[in-house]
Amino acid sequence: MKTSLENIKVLDLTRVLAGPFATMVLGDLGADIIKIEMPIKGDDARHFGPYISDESAYFISLNRNKRSMTLNLKVEKGKELFLEMIRNVDVIVENYRPGTMEKLGIGYEALKKINPKLVYAAVSGYGHTGPYSKRAAYDAVVQAMGGVMSITGEKNGRPTRVGTSIGDITAGLYVVIGILAALNIRNETGRGQKVDVAMLDCQVAILENAIARYVVTGEIPKPGGNRHPSIVPFETFETKDGEIMIAVGNNSLWASFCNVIGKQKLIEDVRFKTNRLRNENYDELRPLIARVIKKKTIKEWQEILDDAGVPNGPINTIDKVLEDPQVIARDMIQEINHPISGQLKVPGIPIKLSDTPGAIRRAAPILGEHRNEILKEILSYDDNKIEELEKENIF
Repeated sequence: MKTSLENIKVLDLTRVLAGPFATMVLGDLGADIIKIEMPIKGDDARHFGPYISDESAYFISLNRNKRSMTLNLKVEKGKELFLEMIRNVDVIVENYRPGTMEKLGIGYEALKKINPKLVYAAVSGYGHTGPYSKRAAYDAVVQAMGGVMSITGEKNGRPTRVGTSIGDITAGLYVVIGILAALNIRNETGRGQKVDVAMLDCQVAILENAIARYVVTGEIPKPGGNRHPSIVPFETFETKDGEIMIAVGNNSLWASFCNVIGKQKLIEDVRFKTNRLRNENYDELRPLIARVIKKKTIKEWQEILDDAGVPNGPINTIDKVLEDPQVIARDMIQEINHPISGQLKVPGIPIKLSDTPGAIRRAAPILGEHRNEILKEILSYDDNKIEELEKENIF
């Protein structure tokens, strides 16, 4: 079946998370991802646990739909081979510290002279401009600096890192958006361009209404637990057997909610008639709701609230996510067959395209697994040529 990006070839020089996540998304949508790794060592993520048969499950979870070859870009012959490949691809993605590619002589300005149609995507901690540009960064660092940690955690508690690597993941997603935008305009102009994405920028971009709240009120947002900062009721409540998240996002839902919990009088209560008033009188309202929710189980409330159209859900642990019927129905948990590690469950593809759907076509590659295949296909090298290059110690 035809895929959306099947005619796009991508050279992937990324490692660990932000870059590999971006190229995985492109690969899921059909792009041919050629992952170039350091000889012997490979992507740093190959050395992160947990392991299955000495293969990193971390690496496997982020590098499906890619082919791997090793190449030493620090030696001249390796660089020459790389530049040959640049002539035959559409996109290059790298997540080195800014300046590294330039030191190697393969930065954007050099590569666009070889292939003017090339889309060069770079993801880094702070971007290719600004006073922090050359600084190193990891996910937790940009979560801290970008403000996300300052609004995450229990009320009056310490700022808390988000449980998933949202600094890396959001940067990876923005890189994909930037690449697709650059490819689209290239269809008109015939020219590629540089896509510069900074993890810190992306954290600022997803602060949602925190910036608006500060700018308008002058109050610095702080951790608020599971309560939404602007909508009431929109938080977790204790039931007989655990917590349930209830989200009442407008006045119509408020009326439905009050009816099904047996608190019809609250609908006309002047203290709670609008969301603004519910916010202002939150401390009076919450106990009235909490006492009622405590009387039934999560399952009972789910059925009652679902019937009324009020958004709600349990706080699923990861094992329950993998068993959730909606998650399963949407193919969001799939099994891959890795040549060494065997069967492994991984997240599915969240973008559902009706005519050109994405697919998991191959498991993450073994280090250098596809080297000969890539060189023959992209550069038309034969076995003799490849053997000669092996003697140069560039692989």
